[in-house]
Formats: sequence, structure tokens, C-alpha cells
Amino acid sequence: MNNANAHAFTLEEIARRVGARLVGDGSRRVSGLATLNDAGPEDITFLANRAYLKFLPDTSAAAVLLHPNHADDCPTACLTMDNPYVGYAKLSALFDPLAARDVPGVHPTAVVAESASLGRDVQIGPQAVIEDGVRLGDRVIVGPGSVVGCDTEIGEGSRLHANVTVCHGVVIGRRAILHSGCVIGGDGFGFAHDGGRWHKIAQLGGVILGDDVEVGSCSSIDRGALGDTIIGNDVKIDSQVQIAHNVQIGDHCALAGCVGIAGSTKVGRNCMLGGGVGLSGHLTLCDGVQVTGMSLVTNSIHQPGVYSSGTGAMSNAQWRKNAVRFKQLDDIAKRLTRLEKEQRSR
Repeated sequence: MNNANAHAFTLEEIARRVGARLVGDGSRRVSGLATLNDAGPEDITFLANRAYLKFLPDTSAAAVLLHPNHADDCPTACLTMDNPYVGYAKLSALFDPLAARDVPGVHPTAVVAESASLGRDVQIGPQAVIEDGVRLGDRVIVGPGSVVGCDTEIGEGSRLHANVTVCHGVVIGRRAILHSGCVIGGDGFGFAHDGGRWHKIAQLGGVILGDDVEVGSCSSIDRGALGDTIIGNDVKIDSQVQIAHNVQIGDHCALAGCVGIAGSTKVGRNCMLGGGVGLSGHLTLCDGVQVTGMSLVTNSIHQPGVYSSGTGAMSNAQWRKNAVRFKQLDDIAKRLTRLEKEQRSR
């Protein structure tokens, strides 16, 4: 049993909150969320993958959230909806123990500049620093050890976990979630070389994050060199992602771990970049592009679809043979072109 939340909910209340249709006793109360196998009589569970359908008849849960097609197989109360995985996401928010511990107020060890503006029910944790000119919206949470640089604006309902750094002049929308160790608005990688040494280019732009953006731990979003780096609404960024200066990412994109995007590249709306994907600088990806893991994109993509590069894993012996042939491809292509010309001339 997973009593993740001190509060209990009736099934009727849960159905209303997640937008599901309840079949069963709406007055029954549940206090935890667990898997089909682990759920007890005080838990609610879910079925979102047909592979787990075999576990449904034996579940001990008080209720199961599932697709209407599986309601007849449910041995207990059920909540039905067309997309039970989205329902699971909403359930998880109800039982999130972190939310139950949120208490508005400024910890005595926090440092808050007199010129900072704090909205209602703001929570600022131990050793956090809020610099001059910062504006925090209602219900913003700044975790322990986090730093919010001068003249930054953070929208209502946003959360900074422990040890987040938001540099100066950054704009963050509503309901953002920034995980520990991420840096928003650090300097972009800008240098000029005179033939002997590097000269730093001051990064004068900022960073703008839209509403409902989530940034994973130890990810970096660099400030613009002149204009701003812009992240659209509902963009989800995994851990250890690097977004360089002046990149623009459209609404509803998702970037998996270790993605790297070089400067001034523009990514359209509803794009998905798999783990380890690299995008070269000054490219454009249109809306609806999906790039599979460990791919390198060196040219703009103008048609939506799924794109890949690189080779899949194989034995080292086979890879060594193929690597030799990779070097021969240009010569093979030239020979093939010559043979085709000779064939046409006959």
C-alpha cells in the first residue's frame, strides 16, 4: 500500500477531479496510489497498458482507473476514461507528498532584497537568495539554496526545487517546475578569436520561459547574446540538457535527457527529441518533428515526421567492417554514377 498523502479522497471526488466516469460506491475513501499488484483496499490503481491486463482480476485495490473497454473485467469499483494514462498523471498529482508539505512563508535564513516583490502565499526556503528587483507571483515556491537573480520575474504557481540558479533578467511563466541543479540564464558560449587568444562576448540577452515549462535537474538554458533565448508553453525538458544562446523552442515540445542544441537553432511546435540528440547551430526544425535517440541533425528539417541518424548497436567485428565501408561510400557513389552514365550512353 502506498499512503503517499495524509489526505484521503472519496471515489466521487477523484472521479470529478480527473474527469472520469465512476462505476461503484462513490463514498468509498482511498488514501494511496499504487500498482495493480501492490495496491491494497485503501488504494486506487490504474490500467493504462494492455500488457498489465492479466493482473486486473486479482487486484486488491479499492478502485481501478481504466479504459471503458476493460470495465467489465474489473473486480472492484472503476473509474473509466478514454486516456487512462492521462488520468494516472492527474491521480499522481492528488497523492504527491511534496504538495502536502508546502507552507507559505520566508525562512529566517533566506536573503530577500527589500526591492523584491512577493505575491501571496509565497514560500522561500532556507538559505535561498532573492536579489533586487525580483518579482515572484502568487504561490511561487523557491527551494533551499536556490538563487533568483536581479530583475527576474517568476509567474504564479511556479516551483524552484533546492539549489536552482535563475540568473538576472529572466522571465519565467506560470506553473513552471525547475529541478535541482538547473541553471536558467547563464552565459552562452560566445567568444571571438584573434589568432592568439579568445575574447569573451558579453551575453546581453535574457531567457523567456513560457507557462507550464518543466526543466530537469542539472540542465542549462543559456541567455541570449543579444536577443532572448525563448522556450514556449508546455515544453518539457529532461535532465542534463544543454540549450545554447538564442535557441527558440516552440510550444508542447519534449526533450529527453542529454539533448544538446547549439546556438540560434529554432525548433517548431510539438517536436520530440530523443535522448542524446544533437542539433547543430542556426538550423530550423518545422512543427511536428521527432528525432530518435543519439541522432545528430546538421541540416534544417522542413517536413514533419520521424528522423534518425547514426547506426544501431552491433558486434564490434561487424562494426569494424562497416566502418571501412563507410569510408568507401564516396568512391562507390562516384563509380555508380559513372556506370549509370555509361549505361545510358549505350
